[in-house]
Amino acid sequence: MRRTVALLTLAATTTFGSIAGVAQQADRADAPPQPTVTFKSGVEAVSVSAIVRNERGKVIKNLQKHDFELIDAGTATRIDDFYFGDAAVTLGVLLDISGSMDVGGNMARAREAVNLALANLQQDRDEAALFTFDSALVEVHTFTNQLNRISSISLEGKPWGMTSLYDAIAKTAERVAERRNRHRALLVITDGVDTASRMTPPQVSYVASKIDVPVYLMVVSNPVDNPNHKLAVMEAEGVHDHPNTATLADLSRWTGGDMAVSSDLEEATEALAELMGNLRHQYVISFAPGTRPGWHPIEIRTKKKNLTVHARSGYLAGTARTGS
Repeated sequence: MRRTVALLTLAATTTFGSIAGVAQQADRADAPPQPTVTFKSGVEAVSVSAIVRNERGKVIKNLQKHDFELIDAGTATRIDDFYFGDAAVTLGVLLDISGSMDVGGNMARAREAVNLALANLQQDRDEAALFTFDSALVEVHTFTNQLNRISSISLEGKPWGMTSLYDAIAKTAERVAERRNRHRALLVITDGVDTASRMTPPQVSYVASKIDVPVYLMVVSNPVDNPNHKLAVMEAEGVHDHPNTATLADLSRWTGGDMAVSSDLEEATEALAELMGNLRHQYVISFAPGTRPGWHPIEIRTKKKNLTVHARSGYLAGTARTGS
């Protein structure tokens, strides 16, 4: 269905040039080339956000606690707390401003996507923050429910620099996880090209999964590079053979999020309305962690047939330790 959305006016004077200067300073202070992940201990409860769809992809909103089953490392586990309702949303927006975005109009598409995402939030109730990245991560505006403060930031400027996509996702997901709203997620707007990350996609998914932040990906693309677009030169059934797209799709799925590819305003409008709608209709399920230290794979499913649950893949339990 075609939707008409008025893009929010950009008025402030922040530019990619000034952002880039901060990015250069942050980049010089980067950690050593081989990153480590520190695991937290003393978890009192594990909270998992889940979205349920039927076989046609429609989001299911009327399930109760007794409709769910939770499997923790192969063992059926009791659900202690259950929530579903219309709650405030926390959204971290992570915008790619690296040099690869300066191709085929992708930067203009990304600017539109930022404002479309904000247009799906509620002023004074929901909260958002804006981050940008190339070779380093920059917080452009901290979390606020005054959404016009973010939409008024100028996103004009020329993209530049290397891309550290997976590093930026991991760091920003940690910031989103600190917020208290029940419904929270990270929206990444990118062309999907990573040229400089020191973390692999599985490592990033591992970090995002353990802190329960679904990663929603909006991949902006020139029409001829979009396998779903009518002008595409690549067959749609080959989308999962494209290394960047397949890797990003895996990352979003492992964290309980979703991914969309957009080449024009109409596609972006519909895709972001669906992504933000999913965020508002999350079930939040809490349970006691297992006693065995280490990584626990989890599966959440419903007792009703033909329903699919989208949620993160596991959590960490036990004493603190460090690993790569």
